[in-house]
Amino acid sequence: MMACLHRFLSRSHVAGRAAVSVALSAVALFVPGTGAGSVARAEATATAAPAEPADMRSLFDGQDLDGWDGDPRLWSVKDGVIHGETTPENVTKGNTFLIWRDGTVGDFDLRLSFRCNAVNNSGIQYRSKHISDGSAPNKWVVRGYQHEIRNEEKLPNVPGFIYDEGGSRQRICNVGEQASWEAEGGKKLLGTLIDQDAFTDLMKVDDWNDVVIRAEGNRIRHYLNGRLILDFTDNDPKRALKEGVLALQLHAGKPMWAEYRNIRLKPL
Repeated sequence: MMACLHRFLSRSHVAGRAAVSVALSAVALFVPGTGAGSVARAEATATAAPAEPADMRSLFDGQDLDGWDGDPRLWSVKDGVIHGETTPENVTKGNTFLIWRDGTVGDFDLRLSFRCNAVNNSGIQYRSKHISDGSAPNKWVVRGYQHEIRNEEKLPNVPGFIYDEGGSRQRICNVGEQASWEAEGGKKLLGTLIDQDAFTDLMKVDDWNDVVIRAEGNRIRHYLNGRLILDFTDNDPKRALKEGVLALQLHAGKPMWAEYRNIRLKPL
């Protein structure tokens, strides 16, 4: 079969890459492990969340908020999970955060589960900065990379995109995008990772969803329920964030609630 392939490449009138593509398709038909099924398995492996690292550190014990700092009117432990809630009686002046005080994050693997209602949104801040100079509207304001948290399934307003909380870039990278941000020219779209139908199947509305955030150097990947949904590289040296605080958000505006559990972290 390989001899036939060699003759095909030698005689083909199809130019360059097209000839190679056709030839490789022929190989896939005859060589075990290179057919469509193998390609599908390879794609699934490439988009699957990496195995959980050993010795991850638990950041929440299910009993109290030791190691965390936020507005005590709004954050509590309820039924073994972190519960954040605003009400008409307990509002927040500006977005407010529950800040992890026992360290910072640089290169890391973070895993947790969330659920929330759909009237507002929440977020997971990382490599961020606590604003404590008096310019902030409350004592728990954080700015930096945010993994958006929502109870929605219609793209692009879904959980998982990167938002520049307190910054000028706003939605840096949407769910489904492989993208970079360049010092000259800004955002550059490089590929697509998931479409609407696949995301609808993936997202668990009104239920717990599992998040993996993996940051290595200037590359950030977000996974939802075991699947890669965002792959972003920040190539702007003036804006890329290397290290900072970890925090959970309650958004200003309409009364809302958000819950988090099984929070664990591994520095890389």
